[in-house]
Amino acid sequence: MRILVTIICYFAVLLLIARLTGRGKKSSSDAAFFRGENRSPWYIVSFGMIGASISGVTFVSVPGMVRSMDMTYMQTVFGFFFGYLVVAHVLLPMYYRLNLTSIYSYLGTRIGVQTYRTGAFFFLLSRMLGTAAKLYLVCLILHTYVFGHMGIPFWAIAAGSVALVWVYTHKSGIKTIVWTDTLQTFCLIAALISIIYFTIQKLDTGDGGIMTMIGNSPHSRVFVFDDWMSRQNFFKQFLSGIFIVIVMTGLDQDMMQKNLSCKNLREAQKNMYCYGFSFIPLNLLFLCLGILLLTLAGQMNLALPEVNDDILPLFATQGYLGQTVLVLFTIGIIAAAFSNSDSALTAMTTSVCVDLLRTDRDVEEVALRRRGKVHITLSVILVFFICLVEALNSKSVIDAIYIIASYTYGPLLGMFAFGLFTRRRTRDRWVPFIAVVSPILCYALDRFVMQSYGYKFGYELLMLNGMLTFAGMYALSSKELKNKEHGNICLLYTSDAADD
Repeated sequence: MRILVTIICYFAVLLLIARLTGRGKKSSSDAAFFRGENRSPWYIVSFGMIGASISGVTFVSVPGMVRSMDMTYMQTVFGFFFGYLVVAHVLLPMYYRLNLTSIYSYLGTRIGVQTYRTGAFFFLLSRMLGTAAKLYLVCLILHTYVFGHMGIPFWAIAAGSVALVWVYTHKSGIKTIVWTDTLQTFCLIAALISIIYFTIQKLDTGDGGIMTMIGNSPHSRVFVFDDWMSRQNFFKQFLSGIFIVIVMTGLDQDMMQKNLSCKNLREAQKNMYCYGFSFIPLNLLFLCLGILLLTLAGQMNLALPEVNDDILPLFATQGYLGQTVLVLFTIGIIAAAFSNSDSALTAMTTSVCVDLLRTDRDVEEVALRRRGKVHITLSVILVFFICLVEALNSKSVIDAIYIIASYTYGPLLGMFAFGLFTRRRTRDRWVPFIAVVSPILCYALDRFVMQSYGYKFGYELLMLNGMLTFAGMYALSSKELKNKEHGNICLLYTSDAADD
């Protein structure tokens, strides 16, 4: 009952924010829905993006992964920061210079219509799968510990969760999300710090204190330099972190849509600096929480669940940390999950409307009606994919998300790299074929190397996938672009960024 009351109160606040931001005739316009009328304060966007990036998966999976990976995930997080710098100084200037609503329209201008649609398709596939995986974890926890005892099936919980997201996003889109994400990020961080505090209160720290306990833990290892075969090798993790951010933030309509809602380029870059830096201490706190939970389990002689993602829910739901932590845990995972899901649903709606249906060419009344139909259709599809993820059931959701990203975001990386760093013309009609073949080749190569040499590719599959796509497009390219306007697009960010 306590969890139900918490959920009801939380969503009541979200709906209030949606009502306040959705007031006025212009609040339902495409300009508000897609780009927030370019009035979003950069510090509000930056703070809200933290919650959108972390998600409920991070809240649950990262503390649990300490058991199998120690704190080596920080190597990837350090790479994230440098990835954010690349996005801020390479991609954002170009997006603002071209005044894009959908970032994939760049591919249409630079390369061709088929490449444009292929980029949009791969984004929709990537985001749909990623969002479904993240919401699945939250729905699973709610089903296991709350609604399952009431006889409510999993699919109904998934449908209800998506319906709630639809309710507060369908009118004003990104204009509302910028502010709801701020609330949700605050709740997430407050819940994390509070859970750490209550965990420390339960621990017998001895004479050394908490920092000494964490430092002496066998799971405190951060860097791996000596084992090149390990997926936790520093260089693999660090480089993968850079490219994960480039594709999952810089080439992702969801994350870039928030940046493009800022007033100008400089404010969007400030947002990226602040957001990128804050990601480091937050993930460090999640990993420290994992060590504290493992230490507490040892002191209490608790048998930990087989699945790493179940460690934090075990402590929170079984009363080992007190009833207050149960409420905080519920708020944390809901805030994190819905902060990610609401912006993803809005971004997918934007991509379908702008990239595939070209509603920007319609009169306003027709465009609004078609946008509404797309928004609710994508919501239904999202419910289906959540149930699909539940049927497949991965042991580590966050790991599964990054592996999915390696296959689905890789072609996007190759397409944008070709457009930005070459001035050649490729055969546009062949790009969809290349984008499909590249992930297949990556999968085949991964299987071959594993069977022949015992080496398993990790997140570096993303880079390999991107290189194969780039190589395929380059092999089918011919000469420099003759159209001066199109040929100089890839160079706009270097010459004119300062003017913005």
